[in-house]
Amino acid sequence: MQLPSILQGESRKRLLQGMAIGAILTVVIGFNWTGYGFDWVTAGGADKLAGKRVETAVIAALGPICADKFGAQADVADKKVALAKADTWDRRKLFPEAWVSLPGTTYPNSDLVELCSALILRPQSAALVK
Repeated sequence: MQLPSILQGESRKRLLQGMAIGAILTVVIGFNWTGYGFDWVTAGGADKLAGKRVETAVIAALGPICADKFGAQADVADKKVALAKADTWDRRKLFPEAWVSLPGTTYPNSDLVELCSALILRPQSAALVK
Protein backbone atom coordinates (compact mmCIF):
# COMPACT_ATOMS: atom_id res chain seq x y z
CA MET A 1 0.00 0.00 0.00
CA GLN A 2 1.35 3.35 -1.04
CA LEU A 3 1.16 6.22 1.52
CA PRO A 4 -0.07 9.59 0.29
CA SER A 5 2.65 12.14 -0.34
CA ILE A 6 1.55 14.27 2.64
CA LEU A 7 2.46 11.39 4.97
CA GLN A 8 5.93 10.82 3.53
CA GLY A 9 9.24 12.49 4.34
CA GLU A 10 9.34 16.19 5.23
CA SER A 11 5.57 16.58 4.78
CA ARG A 12 4.92 13.95 7.44
CA LYS A 13 7.19 15.74 9.90
CA ARG A 14 5.41 19.08 9.30
CA LEU A 15 1.99 17.42 9.61
CA LEU A 16 2.85 15.89 13.00
CA GLN A 17 4.35 19.18 14.21
CA GLY A 18 1.20 21.02 13.17
CA MET A 19 -0.99 18.50 14.97
CA ALA A 20 1.06 18.80 18.17
CA ILE A 21 1.05 22.61 18.09
CA GLY A 22 -2.68 22.63 17.33
CA ALA A 23 -3.43 20.33 20.27
CA ILE A 24 -1.35 22.45 22.64
CA LEU A 25 -2.98 25.70 21.47
CA THR A 26 -6.44 24.17 21.79
CA VAL A 27 -5.81 23.28 25.44
CA VAL A 28 -4.13 26.61 26.28
CA ILE A 29 -6.89 28.68 24.69
CA GLY A 30 -9.69 26.40 25.87
CA PHE A 31 -8.72 26.60 29.55
CA ASN A 32 -8.19 30.36 29.22
CA TRP A 33 -4.55 30.31 30.36
CA THR A 34 -3.73 33.22 28.06
CA GLY A 35 -6.54 35.58 29.03
CA TYR A 36 -8.54 34.88 25.87
CA GLY A 37 -10.37 31.64 25.56
CA PHE A 38 -13.41 29.46 25.96
CA ASP A 39 -13.46 29.35 29.80
CA TRP A 40 -13.26 25.58 30.06
CA VAL A 41 -12.96 24.34 33.64
CA THR A 42 -12.02 21.08 35.25
CA ALA A 43 -14.44 19.15 37.46
CA GLY A 44 -12.69 20.49 40.56
CA GLY A 45 -12.95 24.05 39.29
CA ALA A 46 -16.65 23.59 38.59
CA ASP A 47 -17.19 22.22 42.12
CA LYS A 48 -15.45 25.25 43.64
CA LEU A 49 -17.52 27.62 41.52
CA ALA A 50 -20.76 25.86 42.43
CA GLY A 51 -19.84 25.88 46.14
CA LYS A 52 -19.15 29.61 46.03
CA ARG A 53 -22.49 30.28 44.34
CA VAL A 54 -24.33 28.19 46.94
CA GLU A 55 -22.58 30.06 49.75
CA THR A 56 -23.53 33.40 48.18
CA ALA A 57 -27.17 32.32 47.92
CA VAL A 58 -27.25 31.13 51.54
CA ILE A 59 -25.74 34.43 52.72
CA ALA A 60 -28.33 36.36 50.71
CA ALA A 61 -31.10 34.33 52.36
CA LEU A 62 -29.74 34.55 55.92
CA GLY A 63 -28.90 38.29 55.86
CA PRO A 64 -32.49 39.55 56.25
CA ILE A 65 -33.18 36.93 58.93
CA CYS A 66 -30.18 38.18 60.92
CA ALA A 67 -31.33 41.80 60.54
CA ASP A 68 -34.85 40.87 61.71
CA LYS A 69 -33.49 39.09 64.79
CA PHE A 70 -31.32 42.11 65.56
CA GLY A 71 -34.33 44.43 65.24
CA ALA A 72 -36.41 42.25 67.57
CA GLN A 73 -34.11 42.81 70.56
CA ALA A 74 -35.32 44.88 73.49
CA ASP A 75 -32.49 47.44 73.44
CA VAL A 76 -32.18 47.66 69.66
CA ALA A 77 -31.56 51.43 69.56
CA ASP A 78 -28.47 51.22 71.77
CA LYS A 79 -27.14 48.19 69.92
CA LYS A 80 -27.70 49.90 66.57
CA VAL A 81 -25.63 52.89 67.74
CA ALA A 82 -22.89 50.52 68.93
CA LEU A 83 -22.99 48.72 65.59
CA ALA A 84 -22.67 51.99 63.68
CA LYS A 85 -19.67 53.06 65.78
CA ALA A 86 -17.90 49.69 65.57
CA ASP A 87 -15.19 49.10 62.99
CA THR A 88 -16.18 46.72 60.21
CA TRP A 89 -13.76 44.00 61.36
CA ASP A 90 -15.06 44.28 64.93
CA ARG A 91 -18.79 44.00 64.19
CA ARG A 92 -18.91 40.21 64.42
CA LYS A 93 -18.56 40.52 68.20
CA LEU A 94 -21.89 42.38 68.35
CA PHE A 95 -23.87 39.45 66.91
CA PRO A 96 -24.49 36.05 68.51
CA GLU A 97 -22.53 33.44 66.55
CA ALA A 98 -25.70 31.51 65.69
CA TRP A 99 -27.03 34.51 63.73
CA VAL A 100 -23.98 35.02 61.55
CA SER A 101 -22.74 31.45 61.06
CA LEU A 102 -23.50 29.45 57.95
CA PRO A 103 -25.27 26.11 58.41
CA GLY A 104 -22.77 23.42 59.33
CA THR A 105 -20.17 25.87 60.68
CA THR A 106 -19.50 27.23 64.17
CA TYR A 107 -17.67 30.43 63.28
CA PRO A 108 -19.06 33.76 62.06
CA ASN A 109 -19.01 34.34 58.32
CA SER A 110 -17.59 37.78 57.53
CA ASP A 111 -19.74 38.19 54.40
CA LEU A 112 -22.89 37.44 56.41
CA VAL A 113 -21.83 39.89 59.14
CA GLU A 114 -21.23 42.55 56.48
CA LEU A 115 -24.63 41.98 54.83
CA CYS A 116 -26.50 41.90 58.14
CA SER A 117 -24.79 45.12 59.27
CA ALA A 118 -25.59 46.82 55.98
CA LEU A 119 -29.25 45.83 56.24
CA ILE A 120 -29.47 47.10 59.81
CA LEU A 121 -27.67 50.39 59.18
CA ARG A 122 -29.25 51.30 55.84
CA PRO A 123 -31.39 54.43 55.94
CA GLN A 124 -35.12 53.77 56.13
CA SER A 125 -37.29 55.31 53.46
CA ALA A 126 -39.97 57.79 54.55
CA ALA A 127 -42.70 55.45 53.33
CA LEU A 128 -41.61 52.71 55.70
CA VAL A 129 -41.24 54.93 58.78
CA LYS A 130 -44.68 55.89 60.14
